[in-house]
Amino acid sequence: MADIFSVIADPTRRHLLELLLERYAAADAVESSPHAGESSVSELVHALDLSQPTVSKHLKVLRDAGLVAVREEGQHRYYKLDASPLEDVEDWVIPFLSADFDGSVKEDDAEWAGTASGAASDIASGAQAPDAAGVASEFARNVGRTVATSSHQARSVVEDLQANASKLVSRLRK
Repeated sequence: MADIFSVIADPTRRHLLELLLERYAAADAVESSPHAGESSVSELVHALDLSQPTVSKHLKVLRDAGLVAVREEGQHRYYKLDASPLEDVEDWVIPFLSADFDGSVKEDDAEWAGTASGAASDIASGAQAPDAAGVASEFARNVGRTVATSSHQARSVVEDLQANASKLVSRLRK
């Protein structure tokens, strides 16, 4: 399964999710049928003004990530939003939204970071293996590089999701 951040990093897939969210929200307010909130591939192709193979390729990626459900009826496919995988994204984004970006970190976050840092130091200094501190240091550097790379990619995703995440989650919890 693809990393959820890789899946939603693509603007076309985010647009597809937005279209499906709009359909879901509109149907939620009006209909209660089992097929409410669905969009056909042809509706999505028309809305995106892209070719059917391109839209289908993106829908497959979304389906593989569990972000959409598909219903087959003859040769037609109907897609519906399943935002439950986005809860992982929400869990990841929340600490960023709760941080004070004037250079400081909120008290609880600073306490947690201090505890994690202390635990890593204890493990590195108390381990029996002669190179444990070096391994722990290398691990920390790798995590730092990964976070830096991910943070750049996530920044644009966070901006897009920030506007829609709370609304989406509250609608799905109804």
